[in-house]
Amino acid sequence: MDNTFIFALNAIMPIILLVALGYFLKTIKFYDQYFVNLLNKFVFRVGLPVLLFYNVYSIDGLKDIDWEVVLFSVAAILSVFGIGLLLVVLFIKKSEQKGVILQSIYRSNFALIGIPLAQALGGSHALAIVSIISAFTIPLLNVLSVIALTIFQRNELGQRISLKKLMKTIVTNPLIIGVLLGLMTLVIRSLIPAEQGEPVFSIQKDLTFLYSFIKMLSLTASPLALIALGGQFEFSVVKGLAKQIVIGVTWRIVLVPAVVLYVAYVFSSHISGIQESYPALIALFGTPVAVSSAIMTHEMGGDYKLAGQLVVWSTLGSMITLYLMIVLMRSLQLI
Repeated sequence: MDNTFIFALNAIMPIILLVALGYFLKTIKFYDQYFVNLLNKFVFRVGLPVLLFYNVYSIDGLKDIDWEVVLFSVAAILSVFGIGLLLVVLFIKKSEQKGVILQSIYRSNFALIGIPLAQALGGSHALAIVSIISAFTIPLLNVLSVIALTIFQRNELGQRISLKKLMKTIVTNPLIIGVLLGLMTLVIRSLIPAEQGEPVFSIQKDLTFLYSFIKMLSLTASPLALIALGGQFEFSVVKGLAKQIVIGVTWRIVLVPAVVLYVAYVFSSHISGIQESYPALIALFGTPVAVSSAIMTHEMGGDYKLAGQLVVWSTLGSMITLYLMIVLMRSLQLI
């Protein structure tokens, strides 16, 4: 039990410390809001897209995909999105907050926290599964985020955003482009002739300098995103957003993982590969609100203060909920 707590602590504390560092540096005026905005722009348009490309590129190959697990994950995300959409329409009054809370309900920190968490829970085999799932779910999560942050917006004439503008926002989203480029390289790699199971040409083997550049650049995304988040955090706004924070955080780290993992457990005998995929499902549905959601909200003109609060408080709360999830899953001998 103690080892489980230490594991959960080690998984979450680096995130909290980086956010705290960003908040501290902003408090002592080491940098200002203008710098934070630039940092957000770099992470959203450069760091995170490269990280997502690198994660997808690291998948061994398309032939290893377990389609039943992928379809379960996609169906679960779409179901949670639909439920969340109904919830915010009925209970959230401010238009600029609806998309933000909807994002928090279904969008986890899969890329930055989930993937290393799954590896820690299930080793290299879990890492392979989670990398495959990420190739399909990360584009979906980002497309849904663009939709969530756009459908409630209105232009200067008070009209809803047009379908044409919505589609343009989706296809030009840097995070979606990063994942799609990663998938494209996977397809191209599968078409290249192989010798002894290895392609005769690959970026990693034949363009080592480019691969190293991509890898190094991808490593900047997570820490800079968290530091920027800390720079945006303001305790003074918590009181006015308490209801929205409670709704978003409760759904993200309590209700969604509880329901999805229970459904996976109930149907485990009917879904091939689900028994080996619990670490990946915990990573996808149990981790806190994605840091990139706050950055995307800021870039797209939503309530970025609420988005930042949801990331921070869900991250803090997930220290408890992830610990309880891990203890329960281990007691059932599922991980």
